[in-house]
Amino acid sequence: MCPESEIPVAGSADPSSHEESLPEEKTAQTVEAAPASTPEQDAVAAASPETTAANDAGAAESNGTHTAPDAPASEATLAATEGETSADSAESIEMDQLLDQYSAPQQAPHEGEIESGRIVAITELGVVVDLGGKTEGLIPAAEVAEAEVPIQLDPGQPIEVLRTGDRKDGYVILSHLRARRRRAWANIEKAYREKTSLKGRVVDHIKGGLVVEIGARAFLPASQLDLRPVQNLDSWKDQEIEVRVVKLNRKRGNVVVSRRAVLELNLEADRKKLMDSLAEGQVRRGLVKNVTGYGAFIDLGGLDGLLHVTDMSWGRVTSPSEIVRPGDEVEVQVLKFDRAKMRVSLGLKQMQPDPWASVAARFTVGSRIPGKVIGLVDYGAFVEIEPGIEGLVHVSEMTWSKRKQHPSKLLKPGDDVEVVVLGVDSAERRISLGMKQAQTDPWLTLAGKYPVGTVVTGRVRNLTDFGAFVEIEEGFDGLVHVSDISWTSRVKNPAELLKKGDTIQAKVLKIDATGRRVSLGIKQVNDIWSNWFTAHKVGELVHGRVSRLTTFGAFVELADGIEGLCHISEIEGRRKPDQPQSQPRGGKSPDQLHVGQDYDFKIVKMSSDQHKIGLSYRGAQKQAERREVEEYRSSKSSATATIGDAIMAKREML
Repeated sequence: MCPESEIPVAGSADPSSHEESLPEEKTAQTVEAAPASTPEQDAVAAASPETTAANDAGAAESNGTHTAPDAPASEATLAATEGETSADSAESIEMDQLLDQYSAPQQAPHEGEIESGRIVAITELGVVVDLGGKTEGLIPAAEVAEAEVPIQLDPGQPIEVLRTGDRKDGYVILSHLRARRRRAWANIEKAYREKTSLKGRVVDHIKGGLVVEIGARAFLPASQLDLRPVQNLDSWKDQEIEVRVVKLNRKRGNVVVSRRAVLELNLEADRKKLMDSLAEGQVRRGLVKNVTGYGAFIDLGGLDGLLHVTDMSWGRVTSPSEIVRPGDEVEVQVLKFDRAKMRVSLGLKQMQPDPWASVAARFTVGSRIPGKVIGLVDYGAFVEIEPGIEGLVHVSEMTWSKRKQHPSKLLKPGDDVEVVVLGVDSAERRISLGMKQAQTDPWLTLAGKYPVGTVVTGRVRNLTDFGAFVEIEEGFDGLVHVSDISWTSRVKNPAELLKKGDTIQAKVLKIDATGRRVSLGIKQVNDIWSNWFTAHKVGELVHGRVSRLTTFGAFVELADGIEGLCHISEIEGRRKPDQPQSQPRGGKSPDQLHVGQDYDFKIVKMSSDQHKIGLSYRGAQKQAERREVEEYRSSKSSATATIGDAIMAKREML
């Protein structure tokens, strides 16, 4: 075995003699000057196919004309040597042995070619590999130690190596990393050409994507990582994934891979298999991929189906996210499948019995049941009476009050209420409910609570041309007619004396529970008529002032706020005391009375409940005449009695 200093450098005389050489091999001169290559140099070598191609071309041109210095002698050379030497048997035997010894190396691969070997030992210098043909090589320990990915090497293990062309301590210097890298590039190119997949490990996260080790460092864009956008790329580090090479530039050493392409291919296969077996009515398990405002998309294993919000639950669903969330695994029923458009409609509520099937038998009309308010609308409130069953309480069925109020003023979502079933329509899935029916009708007790004649205090809620509505208590209004506002004033519009929000006192005049009406009166609170009727009686003479004249008579003000009517038939001219009885009386005309003048009248009729007083001017005149006659007769009688008394006194004196 030659000393190290005398070991010729492979390829130093003519680099083109090798079938394939790397850039590191061109610059190597001696073992000492060309130590084992670093991983960075290997990367350069792997990324320089042009250099390799040039070397291959040079090797083809010089094939058969150049022999490496350490190669065994050829048969032609041995024949010439045999002619020059003697033909003694000893030399012939020695030459035959020499030919046998070097016959195997003549068949060995050239430097730069990948060959297989077996590890025989691991020493301080490195890994000793048996290449066969009594040839051993050495993988330097530095190469094993500096490998980016730890290499597991054990004695007896088969291994692929590449000859560097150097020797050390009698060993052919080998490189496992170069062989592995060259093999990896070959696999990458093959996968790129044949559109097959490779397995790799995510080793780093860089801007825009990930770095995947597939024998060479490849770039995986974030958009090609999954079928859906991925937010956290760091979580993928150190994961084993399957990718496909989508772009390759061996000259620059650039490789772009896609995991999404593999997933799409698998998805297409799964989709075809699913479509062949999918049918309406089937029950399938799926994964919730996305939730929207109108439903959720379910991955059935290659094909997405839509689970509409109306098919999530038999009850009301405010938001689909209340029922399912992304990542949930659900069991759904195929409701409709359009094979041409590849659309699938799914149902979740169909996995449960329809609660409306027996709702009419369980909720009879008139039954009183508890419920919970789950929604409010302008026209009422939706009340859930059991899971999946809800009914509508119309705004008119919420309270006994006739006042219109928005449902939000009376209820709020989540309130527990008691309702009465008013109607059930199983075909239309509708139930009519009432809240006020579950309460005692206050109008039935109103007459007992506010009997006629009761003075109540209320707030003027509204004004109309014909009166004012006064709120007696929450939800109950009474009407004060315009004629019942004042005794003294002739009110044409309630707004003349009242305004909204005023607190007033009024007397209950009438209650109509059936019609739900209450009649009130303000002027009746201070009833001056009652006192007047108590102080006077029919046939009594009263003094009054004519307030106005009509064609049918004259209205006479008897007191503040008290008026009586003197009909035209009760009016005539006044007879003087000394007027003869045969003198005709004056005509029956209101002209006998004058507005603003005071006269005496006789009460001929009184109606306390209707506050009516009938007067007679003629009756008063007759009564006055009778009084005058009586007075006259009385005076006559007194004079006669005086004369008689005088005569009697005179007689007594005589």
